[in-house]
Order: sequence, then C-alpha cells, then structure tokens
Amino acid sequence: MSRSGFGASLSRRLLQNRHGSRVLSHVGSLTAARPFCSESDPRSRGRTKQTLPGVSSFTPPANSSHDWVGPPDRLSNLRPIKYHIPEYERPLESRLRKLRQETEDWNHQFWTNQNISFSKEKEGFIYSCLKEKGLELRDEDGRKRTLSADEMAEFYKEFLNKNHQKHSVYNKEWYMRNFTITFLMGRVALLKAWRKLGWRQQDPKLK
Repeated sequence: MSRSGFGASLSRRLLQNRHGSRVLSHVGSLTAARPFCSESDPRSRGRTKQTLPGVSSFTPPANSSHDWVGPPDRLSNLRPIKYHIPEYERPLESRLRKLRQETEDWNHQFWTNQNISFSKEKEGFIYSCLKEKGLELRDEDGRKRTLSADEMAEFYKEFLNKNHQKHSVYNKEWYMRNFTITFLMGRVALLKAWRKLGWRQQDPKLK
C-alpha cells in the first residue's frame, strides 16, 4: 500500500481533463465545476513557492478571478484548491468560502501528517525485519531490499488498527463539515435566485 492509498480511501476524488477543459472536483459529497489551470498555462507561472512541510505551496495569481486547483502536493497527495474571493461578496457567501477553504487546508494537513507517519513506520518495519534476518537495507548490488507481500500485510494491518480511532474522528469531522458546507451552499443558491428574481421585477426589460 502506497502513501496515496490511505489518502485515496477517504479524501476527495478529482477528475482531471486535458489543458483547456474543466475539472470536476468535490469536497466530500459536494460537487462543483471550476476551471483547471495546468502547468503549461501562462497564467499559472510563478504560482508555486517553497513552504514549510504540511503547508501547500500552491499560490494562484493575485489577479485571478476563478477558483484554482493546483498540482498534487508531494506530502498529502491531494490537489490543493484556492477559492476566489469575489469583489462584492455577501456575508453568507464569505462564510461558505472560508469554511470550504478551511476544510481544504484541514484535510491537506491531516493527510500530510498521516502519510509522513506511514512512511516513517513502514521504513522502520522493513529495517527491523531485515535486521532479524541478518540482512542490510541494500543487497550486494546496492539495490534496496524489499519484504514479501505477506510480511508487508502484517505492517498494513497493524498500522490500520493503530490508527483506527484517528480515522474515525477524521470521518466524523469530515461528514460534519460536508453537511454544513452543503447547507450553506443551498442558502447561497437561494439568495442568488432571490436577488435575480428581485432584479427582474424591478427592471421591465428583464421580464
């Protein structure tokens, strides 16, 4: 099981298209379409920078008017999302955007920590098993030694059992956040519909 195996089991799924198309992504059960800007897009140049571990380095241009989906993070294996801040943002819309962004950052941080722990414990398990056999980490040709599938299955089972409670807490928080986000999105949609209806009633040209 790779690092991304754990992240893919509980985190969001992202469907990617070729450059110039749109990407469908979702926060939990919440699905929305947004522009996808690839590395070859001139607008994406200069948007990444080095940051501390556990913090996504993805940074969209300051003049962007869209939500941005960045390249997969090397630690969390998740694509960071930066939500656009509209110029005339209503308080309810601001509350929704901030919660969505906070949830993205929270999810990224969780899987960064989880994947780092997984990699360290995996290496430690392999080292201890090889030591018991009287073997070094690398063979005579300098190639890294590996364990059998049955031996690694023991580690995977132990790791999952040890982190069962942590994953349960994560799942509970994940669903609570998604419920709140979905509720707020419904309220925002109604607010926008009401505003459009009000404008149509005020302007005869729009009727």
